[in-house]
Amino acid sequence: MTVWDDLVGQDRVREQLAAAAKDADALVTAVTDGEPVEQGSKMTHAWLFTGPPGSGRSTAARAFAAALQCTSPDRALGGEPGCGFCDGCHTSLIGTHADVQVIRTDLLSIGVKETRDLVRRAQLSPAVGRWQVIVIEDADRLTEGAGNVLLKAVEEPAPRTVWMLCAPSLEDVLPTIRSRCRHLTLGTPPVEAVADVLIRRDGVDPERAHSAARATQGHIGRARRLATDERARARRAAVLKVPLRVADVGGCLKAAQELIDTATDDAKQMADEVDVKETEDLKAALGGVAGGRMPRGTAGAMKELEDKQKRRRTRTQRDSLDLALTELTGFYRDVLALQLGSRIAIANVDVQDSLDRIAESSTPAQTLRRIEAVIACRQAMDRNVAPLLAVEAMTMSLRSG
Repeated sequence: MTVWDDLVGQDRVREQLAAAAKDADALVTAVTDGEPVEQGSKMTHAWLFTGPPGSGRSTAARAFAAALQCTSPDRALGGEPGCGFCDGCHTSLIGTHADVQVIRTDLLSIGVKETRDLVRRAQLSPAVGRWQVIVIEDADRLTEGAGNVLLKAVEEPAPRTVWMLCAPSLEDVLPTIRSRCRHLTLGTPPVEAVADVLIRRDGVDPERAHSAARATQGHIGRARRLATDERARARRAAVLKVPLRVADVGGCLKAAQELIDTATDDAKQMADEVDVKETEDLKAALGGVAGGRMPRGTAGAMKELEDKQKRRRTRTQRDSLDLALTELTGFYRDVLALQLGSRIAIANVDVQDSLDRIAESSTPAQTLRRIEAVIACRQAMDRNVAPLLAVEAMTMSLRSG
């Protein structure tokens, strides 16, 4: 099993990264042995991975990081870096390699302070590995100030440092940064490829794996959660009932409130799993005693943690709502396909009866307006409109068509 095995349906990207890793290995070996460095290397110091959600941007970056740190003896015999078994590959993939820093955020943005810490780290030489690798999984969440801080490090990189940025599209990254990165675009993986990896790696029942892959339209992370988490399946089932529940104003308002409540419960559930441990760990680090008062001067640190946890709950709620809206869009996409007699595969075959009912009782023009209403709701929440107001406006629009 190589480091590339989890990179589903991205053969072209895999080939490019494997070639770059091989050149990077040759580069480090040449420098170490004092030999001249060949020109025309496919390796560079900054990479930008873009693609739709679920395409595997962060998976590609992590696999590339592992290949750069590969210490397999097969490399000397002409083998490609990225064996998946050596200490360099293994520790990079599980997140414990000393020279691979993976940044992801549970908050709404990545600020200047965190970015300055990364830039300082980027100036260090590798401690045990062949490269100093920094992966920013949510580069689209960098604030403008953080982006400007990062720009300096990308412009003048340390000799053995590699930056890997992941974002949905080029437009989500500052032009000055993206112009200094090598760009790799990932596409949505085929449904069959996603189902295969669920069966092979996660041991999911084939029928359920294909159903989850089809329902999520190739989104690997969502497909895995849908296939393995009963609560995710129940939440999706509730969301897909919304189009049938907006026959009157009362139904619209009730459906909107239930969507908000579901998102809030998701956020609370995730918070309960993380917040308590974070709080207890910080109290212990600050010298607190279980059941006793905290030492003087620690209130600021506790307040900072509480603020961070509150921002994380806000993001989790928004992410859960956004997932529900994505599923609604997929539902109406299927309705439109039925109305137009399209040959494209139906994603939500498990609710075929509901699709048929809506398709028969409405027109393609109404379906398009409903899709536009869902998109408008997502845009409203991006502008920080109160979620309940945005969702209520959407369900009323779904009713009127």
